[in-house]
Amino acid sequence: MKHLNTLVIGSGASGLAAAVRLNALGVKSLALYTEGLRMGTSINTGSDKQTYYKLGMYGIEPDSPVLLAQDLMNGGAVHGDIALVEAALSPLAFAHLAALGVPFPHDEFGQYIGYKTDHDPRRRATSCGPYTSRDMCLALIAEAKKNGIEIQEKRVAVSLLAVEENGEKRCCGAVFLNRGKQGEDALEVVLAENVVFAVGGPGALYRASVYPVVHTGAIGLAIGIGAKTRNLAEFQFGMASTKFRWNVSGSYMQVLPRFVSRAADGISDEKEFLREYFKTPEEMYDMIFLKGYQWPFAAGHVPGSSLIDLFVNREIVERGRRVFLDYRTDPADYDFQALSEETRSYLTRSGAVASTPLRRLERLNAPAIELYQSHGIDLSKEALEIAVCAQHNNGGLAGTIWWESENVRHLFPIGEVNGSHGVTRPGGTALNAGQVGAFRAAEFIAANGAEETLSLAAAEKAALETMDRLKAAWRRPALRNWKEERAKFQNRMSENGAFIREETLLRKALAETRSQLVALQEDGLGGNTIDDTVEALRNQQLLTAQILYLESILKQVLDGVGSRGSALVLSPRGERIHPLLPEEWKRLPEDPAFRSRTLTGRLKPDGSAEFVWESCREIPATDGWFETIWSDYRSKRIYGAHS
Repeated sequence: MKHLNTLVIGSGASGLAAAVRLNALGVKSLALYTEGLRMGTSINTGSDKQTYYKLGMYGIEPDSPVLLAQDLMNGGAVHGDIALVEAALSPLAFAHLAALGVPFPHDEFGQYIGYKTDHDPRRRATSCGPYTSRDMCLALIAEAKKNGIEIQEKRVAVSLLAVEENGEKRCCGAVFLNRGKQGEDALEVVLAENVVFAVGGPGALYRASVYPVVHTGAIGLAIGIGAKTRNLAEFQFGMASTKFRWNVSGSYMQVLPRFVSRAADGISDEKEFLREYFKTPEEMYDMIFLKGYQWPFAAGHVPGSSLIDLFVNREIVERGRRVFLDYRTDPADYDFQALSEETRSYLTRSGAVASTPLRRLERLNAPAIELYQSHGIDLSKEALEIAVCAQHNNGGLAGTIWWESENVRHLFPIGEVNGSHGVTRPGGTALNAGQVGAFRAAEFIAANGAEETLSLAAAEKAALETMDRLKAAWRRPALRNWKEERAKFQNRMSENGAFIREETLLRKALAETRSQLVALQEDGLGGNTIDDTVEALRNQQLLTAQILYLESILKQVLDGVGSRGSALVLSPRGERIHPLLPEEWKRLPEDPAFRSRTLTGRLKPDGSAEFVWESCREIPATDGWFETIWSDYRSKRIYGAHS
């Protein structure tokens, strides 16, 4: 068994930032464990212009931490003190990345220019281009290696370790499988005073997902030890390509591609299916253009641009067809002059008036074409298959203002696995939140975690119990194929727990999930390769997570939260969505009273779910006095705030 002061699990942008910052603050008994530095979401994703959201730093437009915090709260279900921390530390976290060489654009005077993103009243957003988070990772990896931080790759966390201490639960390390070894020799235990949990969102929960295939997520490990969650039901969905997983947002829509569907073979019986829902081609194309600005599915845009997501999903799910974007030709009745003033003006001012969607895309955003070419997709020769996909979890584990788990001490969930966001948020806030969380956890650990408080005897006992359970499973033959089992729960989640939600289907999905988890826990691991063993164990934590996600979604449906954020709740008590959709397509309106609350939950030891609606805390009033705050800082009294 290895013993460290701080174990970082995960090597996305937040995990890397935490390791770099911990090292800079003097925490040397430190290691980062990861499946691979080139795996995960941060280094493998982007968008047509991937956004980083921060405090305004340009020109005369005024901004302040409190103003930014208010805008982070405006989406609903956000605690004000956490929003204030994310706002206040955004300049420091951003400057750290810029100092490491991340190429955020600035003018000749050193001002970092910004632009408005969605849900953003000021020009706070910035970008390095399509691969902002990848650029962040590369800079942080270089810094970690320069400073000699220990990095262990090919390690997959299969269990978090926890012990009871003074009536509280605390995390004390993790068990990993080393993919470079076979059988029981692959088991590794790391005991740690502190665990920074930077494992990203639950990418493998859904079949229709834009998370990179190499990213699966591990929130189920924390749920399995009883860690509290916040706002799990608040997922974000949007249209994305499926052959290569990428959001078709922004310019991919603004150049007005043809939406076509084909039979299940993907070849025959091609139709421009959107036409049946619109009175004129121009009305249809204006809505497609608007979709570029309003890419995520949003209940507030129904009626509106998010109807397109519903029509696409209906074509795939109800009619069993496949949907494509075709950039190669305009239809015969395409009339640029008949489009709305907004659409015509944007394309004209952007120099993107041309005879086909592809030529318009070449002029508006040529790298968007090159991106697909680099992944073997030539938009001049083939249509791009799409679906409405899971894209980001605004919810996650519940953390304090220092990003420590609310009920499992010494566990620090940072990045997407931390549920600091609410129902909606300004685009790009996730990258800022991940960096701020890394800084906060590192500061708290450096200030409070140097002293060893962990009982090694208790931690070793917990580790041995976990090892014994895993070894017992190895002695039983594996009877189930992990790929088939994963396909079952991914299909279930996409069909019942995605952006269209209905009580009866959720109850059925929950029962199936619980039964499947019991069956997999009873199955063995014997006869598996190490890769099969990893994936079989991963299925168990993903199913554990799926239980609480479905329970959270069902809780919101039963309590009457209604349609909000990226979720549409269907109910016989609702209102018709569109005259050409079937009668059962009735939307339950949102109850805005829930915007001032967050939903915390956990799995109890008996496997049942427990939920509490908490009132959102206000933004703290901070009219401080320098000498008093300086004294509190020097004496470390500021770290006593665990709320």
